[in-house]
Amino acid sequence: MVKNVVFVAPFFLETTLRFVAAAASVPGIRLALISQDPVQMLPAELRGRLSAHRRVKDGLDPDQITVAVQALSREMGPVSRVLGALEELQVPLAVVRRRLDIPGLSVEAARNFRDKSRMKDVLRAAGVPCAKHGLAGTVSEAKKLAAEIGYPMVAKPPAGAGARNTFRVEDAASLDQCLRLTPPSPAQPMLLEEFIVGDEHSFDAVSIGGKPVWHSLTRYYPGPLEVLQNPWIQWCVLLPREVDHPQYNDIRGVAVQALDALGMGTGLSHMEWFRRKDGSIAVSEVGARPPGAQFTTLISYAHDVDFYKSWANLMIHDAFSPPPRAYAAGIAFLRGQGRGRVKGIRGLEQAQKELGHLVVEARLPRQGQAPASSYEGEGWVVLRHPETRVVQEGLRRLVSHVQVELG
Repeated sequence: MVKNVVFVAPFFLETTLRFVAAAASVPGIRLALISQDPVQMLPAELRGRLSAHRRVKDGLDPDQITVAVQALSREMGPVSRVLGALEELQVPLAVVRRRLDIPGLSVEAARNFRDKSRMKDVLRAAGVPCAKHGLAGTVSEAKKLAAEIGYPMVAKPPAGAGARNTFRVEDAASLDQCLRLTPPSPAQPMLLEEFIVGDEHSFDAVSIGGKPVWHSLTRYYPGPLEVLQNPWIQWCVLLPREVDHPQYNDIRGVAVQALDALGMGTGLSHMEWFRRKDGSIAVSEVGARPPGAQFTTLISYAHDVDFYKSWANLMIHDAFSPPPRAYAAGIAFLRGQGRGRVKGIRGLEQAQKELGHLVVEARLPRQGQAPASSYEGEGWVVLRHPETRVVQEGLRRLVSHVQVELG
C-alpha cells in the first residue's frame, strides 16, 4: 500500500533539500511538501517528484502546518507520516501529529529534547551525568545561579541549536556584559550551565520503537564554542573507524539511558558530550533530529551509504539496516581570516599535492563570497581513509596549509 508522506521544509536550504530529495527517493510513497518558499524555487527534477505542495506564511507554526496537512490529506488521501529535519520543527511537528493522530515523536518527548533546561532536569533525574545548570528569568536570578554554578559558565537560550547565541562567561564582569546584551525575562529566559573542560564529542544514534539499534561517534577539534570565540580557528570533526572500541563503552551506556529518559521513539538523535580530563563523561545536549554541520555527509562516507536516504526510510517505514563502518572520515571547515569578502585561498596547491588522494568531497570558498556567520566557515573539505590516524593527521595538515583570506 502506498503511503502519503508530508515533509515540512520552511526554507529551501541546500542541506534541507538533500533530506527532501532523499525522502522523495523512498519507494512506496507519495511525497507532499509544505514550505514558506514557493515551489518554483525548487530544482525542476525535485519538483517533478512531488505529488503536492502547500505554501504557508510560517513554516514553524503548528496551526498553519495542521491546516496544510489537512488540505493535503483531502487531496492525496490519509497522511501516514509528517516529518522534517530542522531542530526548530520538532515540537511543532509533534503537535501536528497529535492533533491528526499520526505516528511519530510525542509532544512531551519533543519538548524534552527542545528545551535544554527541561532536558537537563530530565537527564539529572534519571541519573545521567550532565553539566550543572539553571534557568534565569531575571537578572537577579542569573546572578544567584552564577554563584551556585561557578565560573566559567555557558549562557545560551534554552531552545537554542548548536552553538548559536551561546557565550562563555568567565567572571562577574562578563556576566554583567552578557546580561546587558541579552537581558533575561520570564518570556525569554537564559540558560546558565557549567562550562565543562574536556574533549568534546557527538553520539548519533538510530532508535526504533525506543531501542537504539545503531550509533556513530565523532570527536571535535576543538569544541564549537571555542571556535566561535576564536575566528582564526578552522574547526575539524573526526569520525574514527573504531566506533565499537571499548573506550566508548561508558558513553554507549549513558546514551541509551539518556534517550530512554527523554522519550526517544523511532528516529535519529544527535547527542553532544564531553570527556573530562579525569576520564568522566557529561552529556551536553541532545537533539531528536539529524545532526547538522555536514555530519550526515560524513556518516555517509564513513559507511559507504547514502545516509540521507537511510534517515528518510527510517522515518517513513520504521526500517533501518545498520551499515558496517568501512572507513574513518573527517571534515575541515575553512574559515576566513580578516574582514570583508573572500579575497583568496593560500596553500591549496600544497594541500592538494599531499592530501588529494584522501579528499572525497570539497566545497571551496569562492572569490567575492560573503563571510559566514557560523563556525562552519566559508567552505569545507571531507577526507576518508580506512585508518583513523591517516584522516586525523590529514585534517591537521589541511588546516595548517589552507588559509582563506578576507579583505
